[in-house]
Amino acid sequence: MTSQKKQTQLRLEPGVLAAGKDAAAARGLDFNRYIERLIAEDTSGARAAGMAGAQRLLDEHGSFLDALERDLDSQHSPSPSRGAAA
Repeated sequence: MTSQKKQTQLRLEPGVLAAGKDAAAARGLDFNRYIERLIAEDTSGARAAGMAGAQRLLDEHGSFLDALERDLDSQHSPSPSRGAAA
């Protein structure tokens, strides 16, 4: 069984390579599959559609999400009485 895939070479800055490998691992993909998926999503329009959907969500519900984030932040911020020594 022969593969129809072609091989290529990339030259990346060390930090970009490390970030890419971390992102691939976080998604349970090897680095090659991660790059292949990024290219496929970018060239098929799937990435743009996802970004447009995310923007619509922010446009429609952004104020609610901001208020929720502020509420959660206030619940987890240290109050003046919590760490004060007696």
